[in-house]
Amino acid sequence: MAKIIYNGEYEKKAITDQFVENLGGMLEKDPDVIYLDADLMFAFGAGLWDLGDKYPERVIRCGIAEANMVGTAAAMSVMGMKPIIHSFASFITRRAFDQIFLSGAYGRKTLNIIGSEPGYKQTYWGGTHMAFEDIAMMRTVPNAHIFDIVDGVQFNKLISKTVDMKGIYYYRTPLADNIAVYDEDTEFEIGKGIVMREGNDASIIACGRLVTISLQAAELLEEEGIHVRVVDMFTIKPLDEVLVLKCAQETGAIVTAENHSVYGGLGAAVAEFLGENDPTVVERIGTRDEFGEVGSETYLRERFGFTPEKIAERVKEAIAKKKD
Repeated sequence: MAKIIYNGEYEKKAITDQFVENLGGMLEKDPDVIYLDADLMFAFGAGLWDLGDKYPERVIRCGIAEANMVGTAAAMSVMGMKPIIHSFASFITRRAFDQIFLSGAYGRKTLNIIGSEPGYKQTYWGGTHMAFEDIAMMRTVPNAHIFDIVDGVQFNKLISKTVDMKGIYYYRTPLADNIAVYDEDTEFEIGKGIVMREGNDASIIACGRLVTISLQAAELLEEEGIHVRVVDMFTIKPLDEVLVLKCAQETGAIVTAENHSVYGGLGAAVAEFLGENDPTVVERIGTRDEFGEVGSETYLRERFGFTPEKIAERVKEAIAKKKD
């Protein structure tokens, strides 16, 4: 059951620290768990280096060789190990997609793939590092699961489950500055979205970094007498079609919000499903046929329309298109 603690404040413990603690527990409890990193161990801080010293054969630096890392992890899966692998979202998907698709999914292997700092979270690394297409790529992988993470509790609860499950699990997750959303006692059901806020005028179906921004947009709209439902669709594949249909039928207008391209991402998944089952007004917020660029997080959010004000405007546009 989801226990929501959202009040706009940041997590008391960084998601990186939460993950290192969780990984340490998994490594201690299960000798089959193994962690591979593509030269980005520094992203999780000193604690991960300490785990490398403690478990030198199960915390492995693979260098800037993402495709090789995925192939190695797939081979380890054959031997009964449970690999967790990490790189920036742009590199682990774009550079290693063939290995994920063939060595991993086609070969019926098990991989837990962490793609960190997706989309605008790369800020000053610029467009070369910004993954606005990773969800679209991973949606084409048969039977893969895709999660877009909002906070550390969600990330660590989910990966603690999937490390013991068969298949391909892709996590796109930020590494810093996360607003706390869920209580530590929350349990997450894979493939089931979470209604964060009720409303009947429209629904915002968001994922990842855009969830808390969408909640802020709903607060702005509430001041105008517009009551908006907000959903955290943290599992993008498989999509919670039951909840999407419920939102469409009860509110009559959908706005999707994602730190990703509208082509092939959450918005596409929602629009495709509704187009085939219950045509509904859908406005999609995301990047459109463009690359990322260098800038601060504040600048990039404004640049791509990822602000509470811009989302509120799109909600009003969606409501105006509703059928009487």
